[in-house]
Amino acid sequence: MRVGVHTSEVEIAGGAARGVGVHAAARIASLAGPGDVFVSGTTHDLLDGSGLELEHRGEHELKGLSGKRAVFALRRS
Repeated sequence: MRVGVHTSEVEIAGGAARGVGVHAAARIASLAGPGDVFVSGTTHDLLDGSGLELEHRGEHELKGLSGKRAVFALRRS
């Protein structure tokens, strides 16, 4: 399993989550390897002070989104 997390507004249509936020999370998940949890720069900023350790994994162009986006990996204990 691989996980991608992005924090943004989400639109619910027909019982399904849609929108740019869902798209961004899916693109971030595609960068992760098996067992990885990757988060967007937005989520990284919101986690400041949480005690979670995140490692910068570079700036990536995500298909369908403009510009490069920072991606971080959750460090395993």
